Amino acid sequence: MLGALSSVSPFEVEMKIKLVKVGKVKDIYLKEGINEYLKRITPYIDISLVEVKEESVNNPLDNSEIERCKKLEGDRLLKEVRGDRYIIALDLQKNEYTSEKFSDYLYSKLEEYNSVSFLIGGSYGLSDEVKSVVNDSISLSKFTFLHDMSTLIFLEQVYRASKIHHHEVYHK
Repeated sequence: MLGALSSVSPFEVEMKIKLVKVGKVKDIYLKEGINEYLKRITPYIDISLVEVKEESVNNPLDNSEIERCKKLEGDRLLKEVRGDRYIIALDLQKNEYTSEKFSDYLYSKLEEYNSVSFLIGGSYGLSDEVKSVVNDSISLSKFTFLHDMSTLIFLEQVYRASKIHHHEVYHK
């Protein structure tokens, strides 16, 4: 069921998030968690999840092979966000936020642009081209997560940010 969920929001129906990630979610428990948070977010924000094909690395020790894969994956990511007004990459090397600060950040971008796209790269990260095109980059943590796990964690944080923004019980 991964994909777009339509919402009839009592809040900001015009606010939209598109999350574009490399690779299909394979593990059932992660799919279920992702679908649950997509469903929880829809009363607040119209959200969609787009999965692009992951490239296989033939020789993981070969930097040129890794760069080739990142380039192909990056091209697919950029194709999905072409024309989008504000694009944010999830990047391990960038600034981290507390949940409260992320809520402020997310809703300030949604209020300014109405639609925000987020990108999650593949196993080897984002291509330089993607990094040069995005408007901003943020980090979920200094920890390294599987990108499917990052998807679930990110969606939980969007839900938490929505609850914080609307002064509703959930965040502790």
